[in-house]
Amino acid sequence: MTASTHHIEHEAERKLNILHVFRAPAGGLFRHVQDLVRGQVAAGHRVGIVCASNDVSPAAEKALLALEPDLALGMRRIFMSRLADPRDLAAITTVRALRSSQQLDIVHGHGAKGGLMARLAVHRPPNDAAPDRRARSVYTPHGGSLHYDATSLSGMAYLAVEKLLNSQTDAFIFESEFARSVFARKIGAPKGNSQIVHNGVGETDFLPLPNRQSTYDIAFVGELRMLKGIDILLDALATLRGRNLRIVIAGDGPDRDHFIDRACNLGLAPMVTFPGALPAREVFASSKMLVVPSLAESLPYIVLEALAAAMPLVATNCGGIPEIFADRADSLVPPGDALALAEALTRTLDAPAQADAVAKQMRQDIAHRFSVGTMVRGVDDVYRTALTGLPVRDGVPQVMIPATPHSANGA
Repeated sequence: MTASTHHIEHEAERKLNILHVFRAPAGGLFRHVQDLVRGQVAAGHRVGIVCASNDVSPAAEKALLALEPDLALGMRRIFMSRLADPRDLAAITTVRALRSSQQLDIVHGHGAKGGLMARLAVHRPPNDAAPDRRARSVYTPHGGSLHYDATSLSGMAYLAVEKLLNSQTDAFIFESEFARSVFARKIGAPKGNSQIVHNGVGETDFLPLPNRQSTYDIAFVGELRMLKGIDILLDALATLRGRNLRIVIAGDGPDRDHFIDRACNLGLAPMVTFPGALPAREVFASSKMLVVPSLAESLPYIVLEALAAAMPLVATNCGGIPEIFADRADSLVPPGDALALAEALTRTLDAPAQADAVAKQMRQDIAHRFSVGTMVRGVDDVYRTALTGLPVRDGVPQVMIPATPHSANGA
């Protein structure tokens, strides 16, 4: 065994020091980080977190506290704003200090702000006489900057930063083929290794829903932001007022007050409840069906969670949702079309037996294609590839063996 081969095998097997950097502990991004951290800790890696100390909901605070005992590298809570802020420099300095003091192998940035801090903390100038062993930067956009385009000043700024950081990224992980294609179109081909690793759901997501009751006819669960299509949902519900439906819109977010006012203006106040953020499965257990009316997504966890729970689901044809639905993607609704959404909701409500049968079939498909274990192994392979410089699959470096030359007589 040569020294280089021994080094490659060692890199592919040793336990790693991993730091996850992200801003808001909320939504699918936070669910992804929690599952990833627990899977990496179970695999024997030493893991730490850097995230925002501000704008943290009570539910997120509780989840962070539950995660903290598993973090051998600890948890750092620092101020992080959604937009650029002079205090970002202090956050980047904190991550850079951890890179050295914790002898990090991987700094994994999630979302626009986490990706910025992770990559700036790892990047070394060309003339930096640092030791040969260094941390590798890994970036998962989770939508983030990809939701913007160059038609606005903020979009131009986000995309310009992404273009600058592209060459400073050792590896990219995209949750969907859609996300990778958007990155290529808006920013350019990823300079570092890029892989698609789908989000995954775990065993508890497939457990039967307890005490199933039909308190609500239709449920929405998610962040209350315009891009989630809640305005379109309210417009669709306004066309169904004669059915006397009961709707729950569970979640918090910057546009919550706007949606409440809009529901009142449309005469939907007696039908629609806004209870704030609730556990998804709690809402599932009290509802006949879930609606995901998003205008933009990457690979939303709420869709995976609903299908794992065998919830009848109406969703829009955006982002990576068609990748989840696969050969059933033709049942998805055009985003932004209130009339089509209303028709899909009506069809599902009027044929509950058929909707339940489809949901059970999709549950089986999700179990095969979108598991937490597959996600954790896929991310680990990306890390190993970044460290060894060779493609790694299921922990095994894919070393290219030169073909043996044939002799002139074909022997």
